[in-house]
Amino acid sequence: MPSIEDALEVIKRGCDELLVEAELIEKLKTGHPLRVKAGFDPTAPDLHLGHTVLLNKLRQLQELGHQAVFLIGDFTGLIGDPTGKNATRPPLTPDQIELNARTYQAQVFKILDPEKTEVEFNSRWMGAMSAADMVKLAAKHTVARMLERDDFSKRYASGQPIAIHEFLYPLIQGYDSVALRADLELGGTDQKFNLLMGRELQRHYKQPSQCILTMPLLEGLDGVNKMSKSLGNYIGINEPPNEQFGKLMSVSDTLMWRYIELLSFESLLVIRQWKREVDEGRNPRDIKVMFAQEIITRFHDRNAAEAALADFEARFRQGAVPDDLAEVRLEAPDEGLPLIQALKLAGLVPSTSEAMRSIAGGGVKLDGEKATDKGLLLKKGTSVVAQIGKRRYARIVLD
Repeated sequence: MPSIEDALEVIKRGCDELLVEAELIEKLKTGHPLRVKAGFDPTAPDLHLGHTVLLNKLRQLQELGHQAVFLIGDFTGLIGDPTGKNATRPPLTPDQIELNARTYQAQVFKILDPEKTEVEFNSRWMGAMSAADMVKLAAKHTVARMLERDDFSKRYASGQPIAIHEFLYPLIQGYDSVALRADLELGGTDQKFNLLMGRELQRHYKQPSQCILTMPLLEGLDGVNKMSKSLGNYIGINEPPNEQFGKLMSVSDTLMWRYIELLSFESLLVIRQWKREVDEGRNPRDIKVMFAQEIITRFHDRNAAEAALADFEARFRQGAVPDDLAEVRLEAPDEGLPLIQALKLAGLVPSTSEAMRSIAGGGVKLDGEKATDKGLLLKKGTSVVAQIGKRRYARIVLD
């Protein structure tokens, strides 16, 4: 087992909040493996990289020697998670839940170690509850406390209906922690109310209270909204390798580091070294390629990752980049030159406002990757092939 200090660094990597750190330290001091719970409602049959943020954290905790409890909320799926919803969410049918749950299990073991994973379904204990048991559970919380939750309070204030069964959802999620005797529960930042419910109910049932680790919601390819299939800004873990590679290479240089922190299995030491190298002039594209290959290897295999890289580079080379590419050398201040200014000074656009419109419209590429960050700074000492549309190219060198 690593030292507590080293373990905490891994546990807190990329997290939003750890409650309560002092309690977790005391649990770690015992030397006993922790039971680490993460619950997933089987609401969709296919996972994307946003879903894997919690799975990656579970994997890291497994590598620290702890027991992962992967909970499929087949019972709570019958209710529908009301978190963040401004209307009552339609529940899934039992057939939908069964199908999605089977698909989940096939996908999660591309990340988790099956030997260190306990798969549970909360219907095992909730299905055995009588009506009287459910009433006793409901008696352990108040309507006033439920209305403290942001989405419930907003709906109540605006006159939107809240069905009684929606109040049961956080209670059942909390009771899952009692049934599993969880030491630590993981969840997205939007799940904090439900996670705290687990701590409260464990106290009611005379159990030690679980600690809570909340993880951020991963932004999608647009860099703004949460990754979502409905918004089309997602990378599916079952997508073909070439599609995954192209999408990952299109991520902005700024957002790339967030993806790496939350999704890569590389050590923090290696990532810090990468950041130093980029600060010293290394092309971020090199890091992005390594990261994309890691992700594709995880969900496909190494051969698929190498083939995706070869395909990407071939398309970049054959994508009408002229052999007699014009080179433009620009003076850059120490802090770097804004991309929009570099495009104007290189003669690729008539104005910075046109540069901004081109970026917003997805018409700007840097080294074959779509540029999405209007505020991007090109670092002094770097060289990049800039492309606008299909015919305007220049190699920009920053002195």
